[in-house]
Amino acid sequence: MGFKDTKVVVVGAGKVGSTTAFSIINQGLCGDVCLIDVDHEHAVGEALDMRDSVFFMNRNVNVHAGDYSECADADIVIITASAPMPKGSNDRLEMLKPSLGVMRSVVEQVMASGFDGIFLVVSNPVDVLSYYAWRLSGLPHGRVIGTGTLLDSARLCRALSDMYALAPSSVEAYVLGEHGDSEIVSWNSATIGGKRVDDVLRDNASRTRGVTRDELRKRTVQAGWDIFNRKGNTCYGIASSTASIAKSILFDESRIMPVSVYLDGQYGIHDTFISVPTIVDGTGAKEIVEIDLLPEELEALRRSADMLHGLDEKL
Repeated sequence: MGFKDTKVVVVGAGKVGSTTAFSIINQGLCGDVCLIDVDHEHAVGEALDMRDSVFFMNRNVNVHAGDYSECADADIVIITASAPMPKGSNDRLEMLKPSLGVMRSVVEQVMASGFDGIFLVVSNPVDVLSYYAWRLSGLPHGRVIGTGTLLDSARLCRALSDMYALAPSSVEAYVLGEHGDSEIVSWNSATIGGKRVDDVLRDNASRTRGVTRDELRKRTVQAGWDIFNRKGNTCYGIASSTASIAKSILFDESRIMPVSVYLDGQYGIHDTFISVPTIVDGTGAKEIVEIDLLPEELEALRRSADMLHGLDEKL
């Protein structure tokens, strides 16, 4: 794709949507960014504010607010719109019922425009809503991707790198499954500088200070809530992870990412959107990578999928 010919539409100009759009603009990922929101004037204000920033970025990105007709020639439509999180909640699944109507309205209007690109779903609960968006859209399942556990994986890598005063990029570890309480860590494939994390934890007991794998997983699950309960939202991390998925699509990077995609037999899981390592390129979810999981990890992943599949069947 040529830069000038690429277009991303972000549906939902709240904290997550506007920060995602700004991340895309700041990185110069496409030539045209359009914001759509039920509060059109708010979307206009966000777009005008971002346009002022473009001068300082050495970018030539067209930023504007629009309506669903803008989706007709979009390469990616990013959906961040959803029902608000109930006050005091610590369960993303509580957002499901009120968010279904929002997702239906968005997808139907996007598809009515003639859209033929890739959906990138951010709205929570992301796995079930990605499945719903795919069913509503009629698109091939590889062209609907949920942000899934990409941010969770980044949080785990950061936690491990902090323990050893390393750059986060020195750590490779995947969080898989539901983006939520049932997510798992693939410890069997996790490495720090090419060394298995289990061996690093054992060989560096003085720095590890008794931190266990289970504690690290719990910290990862809790990390988003620690932010949400303090500031009322999370936006920078999820915006950056969403932009990284968009970049792999727009630049045809073929990066392997733990994102929420449709499984049809892989890992013994059927008819469910759930996060597993996936090759993401210009076609969307090009190929699911089946990594070796320990028996207990595979069992936990399947339990997570069973829970999501139960919700999918009720849609």
